[in-house]
Amino acid sequence: MCDYSEQNRKAWEYDAYAFWCREAGQPEERGRAIAADPKGALRRYAAYFGEVAGLRIANICGSCGKKAVPLALLGAEVTVFDISRENQRYALEMAHAAGAALDYQVCDVLRIDMARFGGCFDVVFMEGGVLHYFHDIGQFMAVMHGLLRPGGRMILSDFHPFTKMQDTLGLQTRTMGYFSTEVFDGEMAHARFYPAEERARFPRCSLRKYTFSEIVNGMLGAGFTLRRLDEHPAWYNPEVPGEFTILADRV
Repeated sequence: MCDYSEQNRKAWEYDAYAFWCREAGQPEERGRAIAADPKGALRRYAAYFGEVAGLRIANICGSCGKKAVPLALLGAEVTVFDISRENQRYALEMAHAAGAALDYQVCDVLRIDMARFGGCFDVVFMEGGVLHYFHDIGQFMAVMHGLLRPGGRMILSDFHPFTKMQDTLGLQTRTMGYFSTEVFDGEMAHARFYPAEERARFPRCSLRKYTFSEIVNGMLGAGFTLRRLDEHPAWYNPEVPGEFTILADRV
């Protein structure tokens, strides 16, 4: 595990299970709610997947399992790769309550065992802001490409690069010049939900934000073929971009 991955692991394991229980509900309750409407739990991502049954899906940085569990309930074979055992605990308890089979691998995503998982998946999927936790977009995309079978697809949904300059999602993250390549220490995603005194004790993450050209060129350099790019409005202001979704294939 590289040094910054270890730094990010400590941040993502700090009080994460308790946070999910408080903010998302007890895992048993959340699991039963997802089981009642798994397609609804996928929200807009359902349209990008189409028919899920029978797919082998790698959910990258799948966190508490809020998308992995509905995918499994819809008939996919899902493996989550995430750095946090706290996230794993919540996700597996939620999956058990929902009646979903879920494989959850706790590891550094850049060090996934390719002898075991390389070329295995029909889809690699990530959402909710993943890319800024990795310092080398080309290295990250090469791992994603390596996980897919020939003809497999990457579904990447992430924060819009516009959020480098303006916090349009209200995440209280640091802003900077659009073309900045700075690596910086910043708060992990949950910290803003805590009182100031507790928030100050949170371990910091090591982050790197990307431009659209860096993201797309990283994909192309890894061997992906771009199929679709959608931009989504910010949560609180539909006049500015907040997120994007890219579909890209390993051909």
